[in-house]
Amino acid sequence: MPSETAVAVRRLEEAGYANAGKTNLHEFAFGTTSENEHFGTVPNPLRAGRLAGGSSGGSAAALAAGLADAALGSDSGGSIRIPAACCGVVGFKPSWGLVPLDGCFPLAPSYDHAGPMARDVATCERMLEALAPGFSPTRVELEEVEVGVAWTELADPLVRARVEEAAERFPRRRQLELPLPEGFYETFNREVADVHRELFLEHADSYGANVRPKIERCLSVTDAEYERGLERRERYRERFAEAAAGVDLVLTPALVCVAPPAPSDELALRERLILLTFPFNALGWPAVALPCGPAEDGLPASVQLAAPPGRDALVLAAAAALERALSLD
Repeated sequence: MPSETAVAVRRLEEAGYANAGKTNLHEFAFGTTSENEHFGTVPNPLRAGRLAGGSSGGSAAALAAGLADAALGSDSGGSIRIPAACCGVVGFKPSWGLVPLDGCFPLAPSYDHAGPMARDVATCERMLEALAPGFSPTRVELEEVEVGVAWTELADPLVRARVEEAAERFPRRRQLELPLPEGFYETFNREVADVHRELFLEHADSYGANVRPKIERCLSVTDAEYERGLERRERYRERFAEAAAGVDLVLTPALVCVAPPAPSDELALRERLILLTFPFNALGWPAVALPCGPAEDGLPASVQLAAPPGRDALVLAAAAALERALSLD
């Protein structure tokens, strides 16, 4: 049980938001499916038998079901954007450090973010004004920004088609060859280990089966692996910035697929679901996921927009412009 209210929650309450309730999520926010052995699996309101995504699956499901107008999520590898994509809502991961994490139980501190989720971009913008004093929304038109498109070839056919159609709404666009993370996931795992080391030692048997093996893997990371990972992460940031130089925004699929079937083998599914979201946690870039049309099995595809740290207003403004354009279809 928490001993204090998180700063992010308090700021929303002070801005007039009413707390409708707490939602289920993946245990310790360390998973992508919100299949929780202790509290059950979060259902996807769009389709029975499909996952709501995770870790903030309950927040996305509550929005999709109309149970709330706004929600908070945490995102360390995609945990806002993955459930937003699975449930056909909007999820925004701000620049790292923009929204305070005081009072939030950590997962991997240098990857952790808190941010808004809603059924539209405008609500996320209004929430961010409360969550990050000093943030000021802006407005742009699609033709005013140059977009670099990447990773669409990694997505399932209909997801790829919907995302590429969304990209075509931007008159100024070009293809980019962006690197994917490689060789530094040990840094994430080591941070998780440092959070859970004492708790796991005492309560290992209480951890769920789709979390316990991941914690054990985290605890096995050596100092040498961690130091090597830090160097590789820094090189990745440099390579990515070079590859994305000259564009205002990067556009990719949020997920390579639509909401997967439940139940799942989360340990096997995890890598596929975080493939295109985790890079922006490693970079600390703001990134938004928003629905962009029906794909496989009639479920929504989701497009992701991202930009370098500090450009949160631009990411949300471009997402709002894209949302307006897609709504005309």
